[in-house]
Amino acid sequence: MSSFKQTPLTCSGHTRPVVHLDFSDNTDYGYFLISACKDGKPMLRQGDTGDWIGTFEGHKGAVWGVALNKEATVAASGAADFEAKIWDAKTGGEVQSFQHKHIVKSVNFSRDSVFLATGSNEKLLRIFDLNKSAEAVTTFNGHTSGIKHVMFFQNDRRIISCADDKTVRIWDPLSGQEIHKMEFSAIPTSLEVSRDESIVTIAHGNCVSFWNAESLSKVNEVTVPTLVNTASLHRDKTMFVCGGEDLKMYKFDYTTGKEIESFKGHFGPVHCVRFSPDGELYASGSEDGTLRLWQTTIGKTYGLWKCVDKVGSPQDLHQQEITAI
Repeated sequence: MSSFKQTPLTCSGHTRPVVHLDFSDNTDYGYFLISACKDGKPMLRQGDTGDWIGTFEGHKGAVWGVALNKEATVAASGAADFEAKIWDAKTGGEVQSFQHKHIVKSVNFSRDSVFLATGSNEKLLRIFDLNKSAEAVTTFNGHTSGIKHVMFFQNDRRIISCADDKTVRIWDPLSGQEIHKMEFSAIPTSLEVSRDESIVTIAHGNCVSFWNAESLSKVNEVTVPTLVNTASLHRDKTMFVCGGEDLKMYKFDYTTGKEIESFKGHFGPVHCVRFSPDGELYASGSEDGTLRLWQTTIGKTYGLWKCVDKVGSPQDLHQQEITAI
């Protein structure tokens, strides 16, 4: 496959930097991708092609965080208008809105889609019961700076968050109490819990570190040749991808920490990256206002990528460059 060139699919539509994204699980209709953008308009796309499905209209400020539930039936967003919103992902209609007192940076669904966790510049985490009132059922106080990311994990028995105070914290969702704190020398810019919930991936400074989700002990750390904004671990744990300030997408061997390949495609710093649920591609969002879809295995026919085998020399092997609209 070495004669093939990585040809990312470019998903246009946003008009300002794309700062966060999330995939659903595989569903009967494939899987789906939602993106957060400073233009205030989250977008839903078909995950394997990048084809635009719809735009969620209603926020009055930059959208910083988004989430899809596993079935892709509901979506959530957090924005600079101090609101977190729940959307019907099938119709695009707004279902609920939760008022905060500062910018909402992160949103995340529980596994059963009954609860929504939010993190904001109030330095507070909140949990909302989507079947009850707009008041938070639990509030978590402990971070000393604005919160960047929050996620349910350990089968919803815990909440994990990272913030500008250079910490990652673990919380008991029932009591609202902090039960563990991890301190870093740089601000943790990205937080991911693997799909089997065994590994937590954290980007901080020019490092990507990996932590056992139960013991919270470090199992691996890799240094990257740029300030890293985001990282994602492949489902089979053989590789991870990351991106940051030098505009490149990097792929590393998870076990050895060696760089496998790197690609330029974006025209601004990379803010977010995630592998698809089947692991066949990864999506990135950038300061340049675009989403790009990248093949995990270059040259494989998948989605809109078609492997074209022309008769002739190995140099004749190529992929079509396709732009997703």
